[in-house]
Amino acid sequence: MVSPAIALAFLPFIVTLLIRYRHYLMLLYRAVLVAWLRDRLTGTSREQRAFQYLLTHAIPGDPHHILQTFDQWCYHCEHLSCVGPDKGRIVERVLLEQAPLRVLELGTYCGYGTVLLAQGLPPGARLYTIEGDPRHAAVAEKVIRLAGFSEQMHSAPATEGAAAQVELIVGPSEEVIPRLREKHGLMNANLVFMDHWKRCYLRDLQLLESHQLLAEGATILADNVLFPGAPHFLQYAKTCGKYHCKVHRTRLEYFRGIPDGIAELRYTGAH
Repeated sequence: MVSPAIALAFLPFIVTLLIRYRHYLMLLYRAVLVAWLRDRLTGTSREQRAFQYLLTHAIPGDPHHILQTFDQWCYHCEHLSCVGPDKGRIVERVLLEQAPLRVLELGTYCGYGTVLLAQGLPPGARLYTIEGDPRHAAVAEKVIRLAGFSEQMHSAPATEGAAAQVELIVGPSEEVIPRLREKHGLMNANLVFMDHWKRCYLRDLQLLESHQLLAEGATILADNVLFPGAPHFLQYAKTCGKYHCKVHRTRLEYFRGIPDGIAELRYTGAH
């Protein structure tokens, strides 16, 4: 049994750890413990709860207000792993500068990133977004429609009218990517936004290369490369000779006390 004297000796060390890592402990509390408890109390997922909040508070057909409402939910209610407003401004800048016509998103999740991308695309652009979890895809489909974008599940033909056409594809990215050209008509992408499992970033980037789905000069934006981190992806991007790479250092979405970053890669072509 630990004596009181020894316990008191460790108290300053424990207090220091709690202060230093308080933001990470708060993330654990909000993103894991609160979500787990509310899932069981309500019988619904936090993604479904977030959508119900959008239905109550967001203006249908207004993408900007829908994103703002998402942010309010994540700041004040429960945490969702969306790109968020700070890193979202980096994405918006790239869209404004490049006006890409063919965009690929890996990791639709609740549709936050999809709405962010779609609202910044020029008329006639097409956004292909891939989600591996059918439950998340079902929520994202409703969010996309709430935002007023033309959304097509799988490979149905697009309808006219919206500034950007959105095609939501449900399935594991490693299975969908090889079929993008033949089944979905994506010859190559001008912009790729990665916000799915970080361990899949490098694998999926190399799949895009091997299937020649990156247009020369294409931009790849990869979220959360510093936290939780994608070190192998960053090392490859910096050393393979195919990309100009920079990392925009910022903060984790909805947690300003946790450093993070979004990588911006410019594809220079196969070597």
